[in-house]
Parts: sequence; C-alpha cells; structure tokens
Amino acid sequence: MRERPHDGPPPTARPVPGARPPHPDGDRVPHPVRPPRPPLSRRQYAYGLTVALIILVLLVVGILR
Repeated sequence: MRERPHDGPPPTARPVPGARPPHPDGDRVPHPVRPPRPPLSRRQYAYGLTVALIILVLLVVGILR
C-alpha cells in the first residue's frame, strides 16, 4: 500500500464501478419504524424504587462507616 505524504491533502474520493449507490446526504440512514413501547407497570415502578432505595441505603452506610 502506497502511503501519502503528511504535508498534503488526502486524495479525492471517486466512485467505484459496480459498487452500491452511496447513502443519502445526512447523518441518518433510513430504517423501519418500531412500534412505541408500552408504558411501565406499577410492579416495574416498585422494583425500580426498591432497587434505588437499597442502593441509597448502601451508599449512606458506606459513607458513615
């Protein structure tokens, strides 16, 4: 592989014959749309709150110890 000198600009891009077409301009590639997620249940909120309280208690015990 031939290396280019560091003091010049990089070579220009050229299309490759027989290659796939380029992506459209922009930073996003089109993809299928997902259905919206169902809302969280009360049980999931309770589990989350329980885990958060346990972590908070362990943090306080660790700091005061």
